[in-house]
Amino acid sequence: MQQSVVRSLARTLAAELPSSADRDVRLQGWVHRRRRLASVTFVVLRDRTGLAQVVVRDPDVAAQVEEIGEETVVEVTGRAVANPQAPGGVEVVDPAFRLLSQPAATPPIELWRPTVNAGLPTLLDHAPVTLRHPMLRAPLEIAAAAVAGFRDTLTGLGFTEIHTPKLVGTATESGANVFRVDYFGRPAYLAQSPQFYKQAMVGVFERVFEVGPVFRAEPHDTVRHLAEYVSLDAELGFIEDHRDVMAVVSAVARGMVRAVQELAPAACERLGLTPPSVPDEIPAVHFTDALRIVDAPPDEPDLNPAHERALGEWARDEHGSDFLFVTGYPMTKRPFYTHPQPDDPRWSNSFDLLFRGTELVTGGQRLHRYDDYVAALRRLHQPLEPYESYLETFRYGMPPHGGFAFGLERFVAQLVGADNVRKVTLFPRDLHRLTP
Repeated sequence: MQQSVVRSLARTLAAELPSSADRDVRLQGWVHRRRRLASVTFVVLRDRTGLAQVVVRDPDVAAQVEEIGEETVVEVTGRAVANPQAPGGVEVVDPAFRLLSQPAATPPIELWRPTVNAGLPTLLDHAPVTLRHPMLRAPLEIAAAAVAGFRDTLTGLGFTEIHTPKLVGTATESGANVFRVDYFGRPAYLAQSPQFYKQAMVGVFERVFEVGPVFRAEPHDTVRHLAEYVSLDAELGFIEDHRDVMAVVSAVARGMVRAVQELAPAACERLGLTPPSVPDEIPAVHFTDALRIVDAPPDEPDLNPAHERALGEWARDEHGSDFLFVTGYPMTKRPFYTHPQPDDPRWSNSFDLLFRGTELVTGGQRLHRYDDYVAALRRLHQPLEPYESYLETFRYGMPPHGGFAFGLERFVAQLVGADNVRKVTLFPRDLHRLTP
């Protein structure tokens, strides 16, 4: 008889309990915490929406709870009643417990504690379990919301989502090191970016974007580099110059921040996060002016992290902005497909977007004429053969175009104030880590 009652009840999620007072409910989730007092035992249940408090007074049920360790998956049926001191103002009384798995082993960290005291190696070594902690899960919720905002913004601007190969036949996409793999007895490489493919697809859809992994075999061992990360890429045709691309980047940044606020409010609250506002017009400085602002030599070929931090402080002080475009990087520091600045070809029609003093986005205008590509490769003493399939795109008419790429993990790390990008990365891959 009890089984038929249980089966007739739809599952109630923790977040739905406040609207379920004075009703029978069926909860399913993980035992987050047990707390035994003299005459009552409290069980906190966790599901994907939050926490629910279960009150146990029956001695036989309390004895059963004693045998159930934290993280055991259970089903609880009982009566939801109002209690202002319970999470959400409602708790479950007169419960019956049913195990949905075998009793769980003791977790590597105490997931019920409000803060996490374990070191980063422990958290990463046991990530399948430690990520269950609400504070460690929160950045991943924010990342998911940010991706949703990226997709929604670009879809609303007429972009088409594409999915490009991650195994490529030549290691020619950029200056970064590549991972070589065996592809049925011949060499192949993990893609460093979808750059060549998204440019080609401008000739098909005009406006395209992709969310996917990219791979960089650079031997960096820093708090901001990963060997594999999620890249949010876009490319658009029929532009005047790189400033049209910057306008789309600004819209995307606003859409991502707005989505974090709307889709992940609980995660923001857990982390005490107030997402930044993105100005209607993000301030921009030319590379030459950026060098002057940070008091760097005028022949400095690039900005280093200290320069970027100083520029971030300048943007906040001068413009009240967490975001800053730096435009016109030297052509010598940009890929061969970058369009030069028409009035001075030493500089490029490219940009970086800094977010709180860290490079977040790289983009710009691309070359779009076949002859310009041939000339650019010859200046670099590069053979044309490895690029033949790429160059074919430009033999058949390509509009002026440009694009950009966000690093998702770096965006989330800056947003939540993480001091290491691995803290906001799902199963990070770096110079030393290949598991879990």
